Amino acid sequence: MNRREFITVAGAGTTAVGATVAGAGAAQEGTAPNGTENGTTTPNGTATPMPDDGDETVTVDVGPGGNFVYAPGTDEPLYITPGTTIEFVWQSDNHNVVVDSQPDDADWAGYEPTENAGFTYFHTFETMGTYEYFCQPHQNLGMAGTIVVNEDGRAPGGGSGGGEVDPEELGVAFQAHFVGIATILAIIVSLIFAFYVLKYGESPNSSSPNRE
Repeated sequence: MNRREFITVAGAGTTAVGATVAGAGAAQEGTAPNGTENGTTTPNGTATPMPDDGDETVTVDVGPGGNFVYAPGTDEPLYITPGTTIEFVWQSDNHNVVVDSQPDDADWAGYEPTENAGFTYFHTFETMGTYEYFCQPHQNLGMAGTIVVNEDGRAPGGGSGGGEVDPEELGVAFQAHFVGIATILAIIVSLIFAFYVLKYGESPNSSSPNRE
């Protein structure tokens, strides 16, 4: 194999690897889910006294943007620690908070009267466990939520730092790291193979065409 053939072999290997990387990169692309637009109505009523300033408070929007959801709570559970106060803020009309299930020793009564935009309702969750609730007027439309009270206020497996770092937390999906490493290895192997063929794979006639 002469030098021109070497360049052809190496170039073909690199092109094939590049095409593989381009396909993997395209598979990684996607669109981020759109968020729900929240209202900003001034509260015009409250069901319970506001908590003390020292208490941790989390806001749950009720029917934000006219959608039949609790945000957070419907799309994914809301995780909090014991003693956290949740402020339910009505962002649209004709909603309530009806308790579906809760831990045996919990005493959450929910708020069953239907209220309109601007209304607020507070409750402090002390007992650990899972709380399920729904909006009675819109239950058939899937308006329901979940609250999970645990020690660290995080989803299981979320970790609290100090352990191994998830590669996706670095800003690049794990598959992209893998493809990048595989690409480099493939290029190196292609070059080594082409060099080996050029160096040791030539026949006596091809290496010295004028030799008798």
